[in-house]
Amino acid sequence: MKHHTLLLRVDPLDPETAAISRAGEVIRRGGLVAFPTETVYGLGANALDAEAVRRIFAAKGRPLDNPIIVHVGRPDDLATLVEDVPAQAFDLAETFWPGPLTLVLKKTAKVPDVVTAGQETVAVRMPRNKVALALIRASGVPIAAPSANLSERPSSTTGDHVFHDLSGKIDLVLDAGPVEIGVESTVLDISTQPPAILRPGAVTAEDLEPIIGPVLMGAQKEVLARSPGTRHRHYSPRARVVLIEEEGPAAVERYTIEGGKIGIITRRPDLYPDDQAFVVQAMPADLEQYARQMFAALRLLDEEGVSQIIVAAVEETGIGVAIMDRLRRAASDK
Repeated sequence: MKHHTLLLRVDPLDPETAAISRAGEVIRRGGLVAFPTETVYGLGANALDAEAVRRIFAAKGRPLDNPIIVHVGRPDDLATLVEDVPAQAFDLAETFWPGPLTLVLKKTAKVPDVVTAGQETVAVRMPRNKVALALIRASGVPIAAPSANLSERPSSTTGDHVFHDLSGKIDLVLDAGPVEIGVESTVLDISTQPPAILRPGAVTAEDLEPIIGPVLMGAQKEVLARSPGTRHRHYSPRARVVLIEEEGPAAVERYTIEGGKIGIITRRPDLYPDDQAFVVQAMPADLEQYARQMFAALRLLDEEGVSQIIVAAVEETGIGVAIMDRLRRAASDK
């Protein structure tokens, strides 16, 4: 069904009450609102309303076997969503919430199956963003929200990205400008022991282990299914993405296919000649700044009409683990 999508620009530090109230009312009546978090923009609906959540899947073209993170306004809200909240969850929430850490736990019967892809676990987090928290609290319900983009495409890190992808498909966009982090939250499964990171993000294993002890990285396919963003091709622009370890025109030439413009995402733009052969997107050396700009860079090269995007790998330290996870998925054919 075609919607008129309203875009409301809000102050990221002091969001306007009228805009938040209007968005909260849309959520309460079963509509869809895109909103900023510190990670990426989310596409939200009332997590306790199965029909509203199904509208998220329809708007994004998202497979129904891909679970959705539920966003809460305070740690105490876990009790509505989770059976027997373990002490470990409270320890993690005290340290990392609000923030980019999603916890996978055993769900209560109140959580509709469509949210969890029919599984017995639910993924929950409390975002570190004033607009997001104001919206959740104004709505009076937990908000189910995957990234606010078309399925498989690069995540949205600005309100303009959301409007480009989803205008006419959703009710409202709260636009508070660029996000803080730029890659999705870390997903940590604590429904089994030892805990496992199912999707890397800004909170690393090194951050978690002082709080809860040893943490596994990754898991078997059936366990990964508990996490959003791990079962299908993700984060991909229209252009073919190729991830390379080495830099420079000679290296790029080995991976290019005939025809069309070639896009380059690199922290070494000085290596590439200033000519028509390449469309070079220069990236910051700092990995946190790189993460903030990565999805926007993929979108910009799509707008340039390149047929292929060559991306130089980054070091897998800190948030670099999450960056490389997203780039590998963007380059995947599955």
